Amino acid sequence: MTVAQLLARLPRGDLWVFGYGSLMWSPGFRYREQAPGIGCGYHRSLCIYSHRHRGTPALPGLVMGLRRCGSCWGMAFRIPAQAVPAVLTKLWRREMRGGVYRPRMVRVRLDRRRAVQAVTFVAAPGHRQYACDLDLAQTASLVAQGSGQRGHNLEYLHRTLAHMHGLGVRDPHLERVLTAARAVHGGARSELRAASAPAMRRSASARRERWVPKLRRTKPFDPNCAPGDKATPCSRKSACGSGAPSALASIHAR
Repeated sequence: MTVAQLLARLPRGDLWVFGYGSLMWSPGFRYREQAPGIGCGYHRSLCIYSHRHRGTPALPGLVMGLRRCGSCWGMAFRIPAQAVPAVLTKLWRREMRGGVYRPRMVRVRLDRRRAVQAVTFVAAPGHRQYACDLDLAQTASLVAQGSGQRGHNLEYLHRTLAHMHGLGVRDPHLERVLTAARAVHGGARSELRAASAPAMRRSASARRERWVPKLRRTKPFDPNCAPGDKATPCSRKSACGSGAPSALASIHAR
């Protein structure tokens, strides 16, 4: 599918876009309205190998994708109709390079009285960059090593969780990943310091090689995560209500 084909299949008028990772805190486009909401039928997961933004092909990182089942807190943005083509073109360049994501229309509950249909980008199972069934140690190791065009993978996860915290949302699994990744990263930094000590004494210029990104510690999260927004969301009732489908029809099916 191309961005032109996507535009042809979308309803006319303003368009809602649902962000669940870096789009929440760095959308990169102008919008008329934004509101926190619960995306129905999918859950957030560190399931995409990042070879560009938060890693490299040699040392990949991990970024968020949406996987089937459950629900997911995120941020919804309403794009004015006249800006939809330009915004989607920009999002297409950002999200669809490599084909690891697929555009989908999902139901997003903004509050008890309002729900909208929004475009989002879900993970494509079977793609070579799709990371399936990684355990905690594997996930943390990838997050600890990843660094790409948009910065370090630790910063990405830290900022995503910090934004979720701002919404009053907790994800214990991702918190454990961040804690473990920081421990791995700190261990690697200690090893680097020990190995570099002799050279550091010989040459002051070698100090630059010791640089690693420093992140602020996050405050404890409040335990008010939406049901389903866990590592195993399908074992819990969806936060979208009993009448919500497990997954909405894709744009491709239109």
